[in-house]
Amino acid sequence: MAGTTSYDHEQLVPGDTAALGYDPNYVPDSVKSFVVHMYRHIREKNVYEIHQMYETSFQSISDRFFKDSPWPIVDAVAPYVDNDHVFCLLYREMWYRHLYARLSPSPEQRIESWDNYCSLFQVVLHGVVNMQLPNQWLWDMVDEFVYQFQSFCQYRAKMKNKTEQEIALLREFDQAWNVYGVLNFLQALVEKSMIIQILAQEKEGLEQFTATDGYDYNGGSNVLKVLGYFSMIGLLRVHCLLGDYHTGLKCIAPIDNSQQGVYTSVIGSHISTIYHYGFANLMLRRYVEAIREFNKILLYIFKTKQYHQKSLQYEQILKKNEQMYALLAISLSLCPQVKLVDETVNSQLREKNGDKMLRMQRFDDEAFALYDELFSYACPKFITPSPPSYEEPLVNYNQDAYRLQLKLFLYEVKQQQLLAGVRTFLKVYLTISLGKLATYLEVDEPTLRTILMTYKHKTHSVDSDGKIISNADVDFYIEDDMVHVLESKPAKRYGDYFMRQIVKLEGIMTDIDRIRLE
Repeated sequence: MAGTTSYDHEQLVPGDTAALGYDPNYVPDSVKSFVVHMYRHIREKNVYEIHQMYETSFQSISDRFFKDSPWPIVDAVAPYVDNDHVFCLLYREMWYRHLYARLSPSPEQRIESWDNYCSLFQVVLHGVVNMQLPNQWLWDMVDEFVYQFQSFCQYRAKMKNKTEQEIALLREFDQAWNVYGVLNFLQALVEKSMIIQILAQEKEGLEQFTATDGYDYNGGSNVLKVLGYFSMIGLLRVHCLLGDYHTGLKCIAPIDNSQQGVYTSVIGSHISTIYHYGFANLMLRRYVEAIREFNKILLYIFKTKQYHQKSLQYEQILKKNEQMYALLAISLSLCPQVKLVDETVNSQLREKNGDKMLRMQRFDDEAFALYDELFSYACPKFITPSPPSYEEPLVNYNQDAYRLQLKLFLYEVKQQQLLAGVRTFLKVYLTISLGKLATYLEVDEPTLRTILMTYKHKTHSVDSDGKIISNADVDFYIEDDMVHVLESKPAKRYGDYFMRQIVKLEGIMTDIDRIRLE
């Protein structure tokens, strides 16, 4: 397990806040009241009140008093909460998260935040944690932990303009946000929580983890179990950031994302799970699985968007929504399986990316530029986890991992260029001789056989269980120098079409009534 670095917590605050008159030791009455009540509710395991204070009170106090400055340091509020060690760790976790959201953390604060996560997770792993916390908070802890790791890797990789003091700090605290430390904590939370065994027992009807949303209604604690559960999603995200998609999908395998689960109880967790799961499948050429999952989550967001408009995550939801439409456009361009997409999602997709998708089918330079554009917009912020070279000249390498993943992706797209022509002819014929198809494609027969083998290879992939699965909308087999085509016929869905037209008609009638009244 990665150890903590020895830093004097909370002594440093951003320099610009001092100019604004920020006093780290001043505790407004509303903050006193907040910490006193939050401490009491945590001791009483009152999840409902904790959730209300965490989601609403913390934000309203932040907006009123700390829009451009950090909250009071922990030493200033500790006397109001009996100097409780665990509460102070939780307070610091929120303190740093607010700092990252509203300001730019200093190098020292990045390291201090790592220290705090180390201390907090070690208490959860090795101490006795007798409290219940809302799923939203526990998800935010894991999500923020991975985000700050990603942010630190990006910061550390920009070496060009680093000062001597920053370089000295990075050298001294080289274990802070170390990739092995991050992975070890997440893996330790999964293992210690026994969450994989709990989910397996739930399938046999021996556990009630999902039915209770992970909460313990017998007076116990949900903290370790739910942190372990969300850590599997955290591991998926970290491995996606590292470009290790196989391992990421293995980490998430115990969660059955074809069913409702605890991950769907928090909108941020739900979207992050499916975004990273879908992206990993896309990069492994499992296009059908990626399309299915993107379709499901995009339909869910479309139906529930209005309920999240007041949520703090609303902007993030909208951004991920747009990114997943871009990934869906890529998936469908490489694997035209429109029958897997709901009519509502398809309509939105055509509105957002319809023109681009038509141009992407041509596989010319303009098409490659569009694949590049959509991928760059929608992909995770890949990281290089290794520490920098401190020798001169100092260079920025924060884009290296992204450029490598983009290169691999575009290489795959260019290989698909060859298959576009084959697919066009296979969609026209039920049977065609190899000689005739070779003539149409302007190649000789041996080359055609190679192209057809490539088509077979590129339209099949290996799933998580090691089985070969087909992504093809058009498949074929060869017998006696004849190509026999097997096309899956999409089931026509008239219901969706009529429902959409009814909604349009109602909208027009409402507009007409409004015009009449005016």
